[in-house]
Amino acid sequence: MNRLFEIATNGPGLYEFTREISKWVGLANVDDALLTLFIRHTSASLLIQENADPEVRTDLTEFFHRLVPPTTDPSMGYLTHTYEGPDDMPAHIKAAILPVSLQIPVISGRLALGTWQGIYLFEHRRAAHRREVAALLR
Repeated sequence: MNRLFEIATNGPGLYEFTREISKWVGLANVDDALLTLFIRHTSASLLIQENADPEVRTDLTEFFHRLVPPTTDPSMGYLTHTYEGPDDMPAHIKAAILPVSLQIPVISGRLALGTWQGIYLFEHRRAAHRREVAALLR
């Protein structure tokens, strides 16, 4: 069973879509399976992260912004892929560092996530986007 999820983003940050995935898995009527998620973009990532305190999402976004700043930052002057905007190549670097696919066990028809875990799309670009995540349940 497979499905394509579309997630709207509005700038850098983590966008949770655990509910949408959980609902789809619940409708699949499977007991035990493996869910694979894959983002179909080179400037965004997927994460499993804490979903209780929103400060975690803010801190992660700020950390990666400091780790890989825009090309307008003097420390990034070595980059040559700059014609798509100052956040484009840094977004590709972040996506190269972070996961672009996830695997989550499904046990007794439910995602085997921990109590405080959620599934997130991590948007690395400043502009709004519509991102696609392919899901495969086997």
